[in-house]
Amino acid sequence: MSKHVLLLISLFVMLSVAAQETAFTEAKAIEGEYSNFTVDNLGNYLLLSKNNQLKKLTANGDSVGVFNDVRRYGKLHSIDATNPLKLLLYYKNFATVVVLDRFLNIVNTIDLRKQNIFQVKAIAQSYDNNIWVYDEQASKLKKIGEDGKVLSETVDFRMIFDEAPTPVQIFDQDGFVYLYDPEKGVYVFDIYGTFKTKLSYTGLSNLTVVGKTIIGIENQSLIAYTTGTFTEKRLTLPVPAAQIEKAVIRPGHFYVLKSDRIQHFTF
Repeated sequence: MSKHVLLLISLFVMLSVAAQETAFTEAKAIEGEYSNFTVDNLGNYLLLSKNNQLKKLTANGDSVGVFNDVRRYGKLHSIDATNPLKLLLYYKNFATVVVLDRFLNIVNTIDLRKQNIFQVKAIAQSYDNNIWVYDEQASKLKKIGEDGKVLSETVDFRMIFDEAPTPVQIFDQDGFVYLYDPEKGVYVFDIYGTFKTKLSYTGLSNLTVVGKTIIGIENQSLIAYTTGTFTEKRLTLPVPAAQIEKAVIRPGHFYVLKSDRIQHFTF
């Protein structure tokens, strides 16, 4: 191989590395110690403080609302802000979903145990404003209404899989429902609960789905896999992965929870 070709290859590698290093630009930071957070599609922040106060800030930092009754049902397991007008708080230990409006006022409380659903690790907002839950005891994906009643459910997953998944996250995006089991991969269903495919992405942290792109963190990289085109892209994270307590990914935006602040990057 000629020196000229080697020089071109070296230059290409250096440019690629430089492009990765400059892919993220820090936009802002919110100082403070938080135990959890998320960001809705309008850029509003939902911040859970160390003393369990949930507050909502606009993208500009203006206060919208405060919810102080976070610990009534024990430790808050997850926050779903898929619909900016309808926030879902899930309390796993009590199998209870609390629905808040955009000002963090309680709209409804759903006790899943009344529908004989006792073991659920993941819930999600559905495309039609109902709620997806995965019932581990029944090994079924179920859709429930605001009254807590089951509207639809899949077949028992033990009938179609050698080993039923144990999803820790659910996403409803662009006509598909994604169940993520960190040990087994991503299971994809249509909105009627029909199984479509399984993707062998395991061990990813802070997984999310944007459109038909699955995004997650692996080691020091942000991985984006688009199901329609079967393309995979990797970007070097803007901060060391060891410092990331939680990350939230939105189109063109990357939010990182650290011990003393939340950093917002664009990419």
